[in-house]
Amino acid sequence: MNKLSYYIRKYWFAYVFALLCTVIAVAMDMVSPQVTKRIIDQVIIGGETDLLPVLLLTILFIGFGRAIFAYLKELTFDICSSNISSKLRKRLFKHIQGLSISFFDKNNTGELMSRVKDDIDRIWAATGYVSMLIFEVLIHTGIAMFCMYRLSTTLAIIPTIVLPIVAALAILMENKLGKIYEQISEQNATLNMVAQENLAGVRVVKSFAREKYEINKFLSHNKQYYELNMKQAKVFIKLYPYFQLITKLLPMVVILFGGRMVIKGEITLGTLGAFTEYSMNIVWPMEMLGWLSNDLAAAFASYKRIKKVFAEKPEIVENENPVVLDEVKGSVEFDNVSLEINGKKILSNISFSLPAGKTIGIMGATGAGKTSIVNILQRFYDVTDGEIRLDGVNIKDLSLKQLRENISIVMQDVFLFSDTISENVRLGNRKKINKEEIIEAARYSQASEFIDKLEDGYETIIGERGVGMSGGQKQRISIARALAKKAPILVLDDSTSALDMETEHSIQKALLQINATKIIIAHRISAVKNADEIIILEDGKIIERGTHESLLNEKGYYYKTYLAQYGEYISTTEELPRTGSDNRGL
Repeated sequence: MNKLSYYIRKYWFAYVFALLCTVIAVAMDMVSPQVTKRIIDQVIIGGETDLLPVLLLTILFIGFGRAIFAYLKELTFDICSSNISSKLRKRLFKHIQGLSISFFDKNNTGELMSRVKDDIDRIWAATGYVSMLIFEVLIHTGIAMFCMYRLSTTLAIIPTIVLPIVAALAILMENKLGKIYEQISEQNATLNMVAQENLAGVRVVKSFAREKYEINKFLSHNKQYYELNMKQAKVFIKLYPYFQLITKLLPMVVILFGGRMVIKGEITLGTLGAFTEYSMNIVWPMEMLGWLSNDLAAAFASYKRIKKVFAEKPEIVENENPVVLDEVKGSVEFDNVSLEINGKKILSNISFSLPAGKTIGIMGATGAGKTSIVNILQRFYDVTDGEIRLDGVNIKDLSLKQLRENISIVMQDVFLFSDTISENVRLGNRKKINKEEIIEAARYSQASEFIDKLEDGYETIIGERGVGMSGGQKQRISIARALAKKAPILVLDDSTSALDMETEHSIQKALLQINATKIIIAHRISAVKNADEIIILEDGKIIERGTHESLLNEKGYYYKTYLAQYGEYISTTEELPRTGSDNRGL
């Protein structure tokens, strides 16, 4: 991870320019009390009225000058902070994208969204207007104190005593708010997660009439968020009045002691006027310390959470010098492969050899480990024991890019992006897939049947996660997406479960024409019966293997599944010839 200091150093010249503008703007602002002093002492008391126009023009010039340099200061800080937050957000998102699937198994979407959006926004504020105001407060206070000491060392002792008290209060407030802000951020992430899940699954919520439960769940988390914010507000309210009290008392004390000094002739009335103006000028920096401490504490808490994400390392690591295959033919071999996740055995001693262009079918009950075979083939997880080879090369020796680019997959959980149908289909290789290939893939997947009937055809916008489309339509677009990629290995993970038998049959016929190594995971016999080899999984182990005919002869799991799916049809076909024979006999 590039630390925040790295990005700040990258823009050091801009920050130096902004600081220079701040110094000039504040210095010009500090000249105003000196002009006030001359107006009182020389014009009002001394009667030098000819100086008045020049002094008034000086005030006008100071106003214009301060406005220009203040504008340049704010613009520079805004540009720097926007660039830093943009680069940091990009770096964070890229880092998250590079993490292994196991990271996403442990972290919810709402929490990650909070890191990428809310926490980066707080850092943007800290490197922008918060930093700007901190520098301005320090410069403003420093110049003001210098001017006050030049006017009257005796009077300057008063603000000198007050400033450390205010600083101590600011540090105390920051320490108390820092802990609360961390809790607020965590609760904000939870609140985001609850809202995101509810809105994404709104149809399920309504189908089960769970609106009241979901509302109560959201309100429960919202109440915790509210209580933490109230806790923060109580800390702020408890300490902030001290800032206000000190800043209101300071000018009064200055006028009281300064007035006595004017009466005694120790200082002029103009000096007192200028000094009072300076003392009021350091009032707002003192008040700002509280707010700035608040925002700074929030930014530090956010940065700590972002650092935790950056500290995460991908479990799946590429070989430093990966093997690069000139051409991937598509032969796949599992050699005594076992997989264990979090101490739980998922797969045990899985072995099969799948030559390029051949097809293997994988069946088994839910939870048998079928999808895990797909996950380890793509190195979403690494095998615990054994070896997986692609064209004779251990997949751990290949680059993840080459490995995954050469596998097209139709996932069990279909995910479509909020974009056009054509963009969803060309997802596998946007730069190379043309319109004709999109149409051809849609024809093979039987998706063209309903796409052609849509008003905008292939340019129809799909709603979030395919909202507005049936499960079968989403599956067909997903199959078209995999076919359009034209990878040498095609994986279909229960890809026709939402389709009717007729459509599935048409897709199966189309798949026979696809020249690719195919891994078909299914619950339906019809999806795998034409495979060159079929393996049956149970509790992560292969319990049966063979062709459709040989497995039927074994009278095992496959045969029982066949009877469960086709038993009624078989009974009917057995009766029909017998009935016909009886009729002919008559």
